[in-house]
Amino acid sequence: MIGVLQPLTPMDWKRRAVKYYPNQIAVVDGKKRFTYREFGERVNRLSNALSALGIGKGDHVAVILPNIHEMLECFYGIPQLGAVIVPLNYRLQSEEFDYILNHSDSRVLIVDTEYLPAVEPILDRVPKLEHLILVGEGTTRVSHARYESLLQQVETTEPPVVDIDENDMLSLNYTSGTTSRPKGVMLTHRNNYINAANFLYHLRVQHDDVYLHTLPMFHANGWGGVWSLTAVGGTHVCLRKVDPEVIFQIFEEEKVSLLCGAPKVVSMLVQAAEGKNLSPVQRRMGTAGSPPPAAVIQQAQQILNLEMHHVYGLTEVSPFILYCEWPRKMERLSAEEQATVKARQGVELLFNGETTVMRQDNSGQEVEWNGQEIGEIVARGNVVMKGYYKQPEETAQAIRDGWFHTGDLAVIHPDGYVEILDRLKDIIISGGENISSTEVEGALYKHPAVLDVAVIGVPDETWGEVPKALVIPKPNIPVSEAELITFCRNRLAHYKAPKSVEFVDHLPRTATGKLQKFRLRERYWHEEAKNVR
Repeated sequence: MIGVLQPLTPMDWKRRAVKYYPNQIAVVDGKKRFTYREFGERVNRLSNALSALGIGKGDHVAVILPNIHEMLECFYGIPQLGAVIVPLNYRLQSEEFDYILNHSDSRVLIVDTEYLPAVEPILDRVPKLEHLILVGEGTTRVSHARYESLLQQVETTEPPVVDIDENDMLSLNYTSGTTSRPKGVMLTHRNNYINAANFLYHLRVQHDDVYLHTLPMFHANGWGGVWSLTAVGGTHVCLRKVDPEVIFQIFEEEKVSLLCGAPKVVSMLVQAAEGKNLSPVQRRMGTAGSPPPAAVIQQAQQILNLEMHHVYGLTEVSPFILYCEWPRKMERLSAEEQATVKARQGVELLFNGETTVMRQDNSGQEVEWNGQEIGEIVARGNVVMKGYYKQPEETAQAIRDGWFHTGDLAVIHPDGYVEILDRLKDIIISGGENISSTEVEGALYKHPAVLDVAVIGVPDETWGEVPKALVIPKPNIPVSEAELITFCRNRLAHYKAPKSVEFVDHLPRTATGKLQKFRLRERYWHEEAKNVR
């Protein structure tokens, strides 16, 4: 039979939601509310408006928007046209926008006027960019159209008829560039569908869920949440900026049941909640982006009554490939033991394919399940990217011998749970001993005076390099360098404890919460090879 099989694409979930939940609230954005019927019509208007501008299958449309309803509409209106969405980190600087807009070959840019000061100066240096579409009240002297006006000018609210292959690119997502120029990751309709299905299953997304978009939608397509809630007719609640006080208010007003965020966001919520009388309602929260300290997970569960779900992945794998599965037997553990297990990256998700930790001797063998032998996390299957855009050599380096190599060092515990020790580039080699910077950070987070911390290797004439901790202390809690070093020595092998502690006001992070350790190392390594790898 012809035409029975349909491509795996999250676009189909919008069709289903409009069909079965037309009057259900789909999107809440401040005082604005849209039903699934209204949301579907707006998405279709966007597709047809772009089509009228000459945009079609395979064309690239860049988007620089915060977590607002227009951003959510773009995740449907652009791909269902067969075009490719290029969601950009709105915190980038002008030169970074210049590089990505040119490298991505974007023909259209949809941008919130809040970000025009960084975007406007470089527009004349992006020759392939044909159309500028503004969202918001601001303006520019550069020729442009208004998002809302474009939608209202469209006569039809029917979806475009486009032949989409599930292996066509849906999104071009740029890596956070923690060590080098960001790379464009080509994710297909199939990649994103499978990842969003994992989001649905493992975070137990249901029809009655109200999901708060605390995670930037530009980051790995909101990990898939931009589509998963729509699949079951759940409600998307937009959040322009992460502000704990606003989040707590929305928790109560909108009856939020689910949210996601980097460990840094979890820590912010925990700190802001101290001393408050918050509702005892339990909510589910997914966290990923960097290894979460067990102490932060424990605090989130105790102070905020959050049921924490730890997932792991990278943009190149759509991004989920591990999930900290939580069987009922784990409930018998103490709160501290539960937090320690929940800080692990866990086991393969149901739909992503195969993930393991492989020995670094090029033997192609898995490490022993003993929690001791260190190897690199590798993956293959349904969520691995199509490749890096216009970078075949980098693609070949990342995907080799049938596996995607993550660059993350880890062990496998006897129960099969994977636990990251460090990035290959962040491991500290001191006197021949490997020291996990994240392990040392996890120990420091348990000290009541530590608000945020980064551990890096710094040069040492005797040992080659030794661990150094850069700590942001909590206000009004005195602490000394000696106290923190002793605190670590009482909990870790002595060679792992930091040899020095520096108190700082700020730690460089990407917009998704990842520490930019290469920036911290620059001060200490100068011309030496460890500087930026």
